[in-house]
Amino acid sequence: MEHPENDDLYRGLKVNKGVADVPTVNPYLKKRLQRKEYTPSEFVEGILKGNITILSQAVTLVESAKYEHQQLAQEIIEKCLPHAGKSVRIGITGVPGAGKSTSIDAFGMHLIKEGRKLAVLAIDPSSERSKGSILGDKTRMEALSREKNAFIRPSPSAGSLGGVARKTRETIVLCEAAGFDTVFVETVGVGQSETAVHSMVDFFLLIQLAGTGDELQGIKRGIMEMADGIIINKADGDNIDKANLAAAQFKNALHLFPPADSGWFPKVLTYSGYYNLRIKEIWDMVGEYMEFTKKNGYFNFKRNEQAKYWMYESINDTLRETFYHNPAVEGMLARTEQQVLNNEISSFVAAKRMMDLFLENLSKK
Repeated sequence: MEHPENDDLYRGLKVNKGVADVPTVNPYLKKRLQRKEYTPSEFVEGILKGNITILSQAVTLVESAKYEHQQLAQEIIEKCLPHAGKSVRIGITGVPGAGKSTSIDAFGMHLIKEGRKLAVLAIDPSSERSKGSILGDKTRMEALSREKNAFIRPSPSAGSLGGVARKTRETIVLCEAAGFDTVFVETVGVGQSETAVHSMVDFFLLIQLAGTGDELQGIKRGIMEMADGIIINKADGDNIDKANLAAAQFKNALHLFPPADSGWFPKVLTYSGYYNLRIKEIWDMVGEYMEFTKKNGYFNFKRNEQAKYWMYESINDTLRETFYHNPAVEGMLARTEQQVLNNEISSFVAAKRMMDLFLENLSKK
């Protein structure tokens, strides 16, 4: 439509046509975001070649809650299994602020320089309110994140540490098939996750701090019994004496615990992740442990026990999902819950009714 101001009546005044509105979204964006759909065989082929992009997409499938993604992921994992199991799996834990990410950066660079390939699987705590995670581990592992032989994958706990632990174990299989000979599993360091991570690693490393007033509390924790090695971080500058004192306290405390099944007595070392001090001694300890447990047969025994443990965990998870997704159970659960809240029936009677309904519904199929 022409502007009336361009009429001869308004000679001397000229208004040009406006520019058409451009779309706020780049029309080529959708095309760029479309990913190639891979078949399970193509996924496996890419993983075995060490293609990080395809490995990342496969891990995303493992973490997905969609049924079709889970089916695809299981098929990929099954085909990768014959190529897995050849890495050293190390669990790393410690209270928040102990310097886990900084230490992993230092440990990882030490291993990379030795010619190893490292995968870091970090479980990141999710907000209970928003369910979101920062997933910022890569920003704290500056040197490692730039290395082509390092793969860092943070995963949100999303309120279900057990579920994340199971998916982390499956991710380990994919990373090993991709040629990573060392796998770090970093925990959130809040208690429950340690047990799950301990059940999927060969060596469990506990990072502690000195001079925080928490030494005795640390000694009391059950996590001490799981540790194959304890390392005191930030042993530098004015903190060296405090770190040595803390190490002596932990060494004394370890004598109070019963001997480990492996026959290995945990060592306590001091180091500085920030200044890269005494990093080699820590990895000499890990190497000594691996040699010791392989020689006495405990290494293979532990891996077999872990495989059995995760088989039963998978059965339990499948049973739970089958129960809660059963149509008859879904239809009655809210009503039964309300009866419990109204004190019409007890929790135990309600549970038995729901189980009876579930089993009866299964037998009809």
